[in-house]
Amino acid sequence: MRDALPLIGVTSDRSIEAPHHLHQVGEKYVKSIVDGANGLPVIIPALPNEIDVEKLLDRLDGVMITGSYSMLEPHHYDGPALPAGTLIDPARDAMSMALIKGAIARKMPILCICRGFQELNVVYGGTLYQAVHNEAGMLDHRDDKSLTFAEQYAPVHDLELTQGGLLASFELGNTVQVNSIHEQGIKDLGQGLLIEGRAPDGLIEAIRLDSDDQFCLALQFHPEYRVKENEFYTAIFSAFSEAVRSYQTSNK
Repeated sequence: MRDALPLIGVTSDRSIEAPHHLHQVGEKYVKSIVDGANGLPVIIPALPNEIDVEKLLDRLDGVMITGSYSMLEPHHYDGPALPAGTLIDPARDAMSMALIKGAIARKMPILCICRGFQELNVVYGGTLYQAVHNEAGMLDHRDDKSLTFAEQYAPVHDLELTQGGLLASFELGNTVQVNSIHEQGIKDLGQGLLIEGRAPDGLIEAIRLDSDDQFCLALQFHPEYRVKENEFYTAIFSAFSEAVRSYQTSNK
């Protein structure tokens, strides 16, 4: 018999620390599954050629597509070449995008954060700004490396919520404060996606799948950090948790 705790897959990155190949994910992501979603995190290696994604999803109740220091390769969205030296992770690209497609096909709840937000957009045919801070009229959304970790993840700008959207349904106001720790961002929104919120410069920072029976929410900011200390972030994870438990119950 399956454990009562829902199993939530969490994507990892593939990196090399010579001579070792590593698969790793930040603790804040797995901890947010425990603290915010009341689930059991299952770290998924970035092994797209070795792991049968469909068999893996058969065992899960939800998926979180995490953020990362690496950049999504531009051939996925017909973008220009990245600057030399940019950190990329082709294995992560392939694994995350396969998980997104597979989870959506079976209407499994999915929460995408930062790089995951961008990956969802690209899966649906959207494009990305590779350096938002270089775009006219845009804010510099990158984190300040001179600050402490806690200061980098502190709320720094408003997020204007879409009236009638999922995030607005939490009834925490028309605008909320979020952190900002990213360089890339959505340029053209993918088809089949709805805007849930924008930054003050107009940059899209929250989206969801246009579906009444699928929880698929994606966020450019990081609600996983100290999820229980921020009521907006807590509400996000509570909604994800509810969707995961409903999926778990209906698929026993």
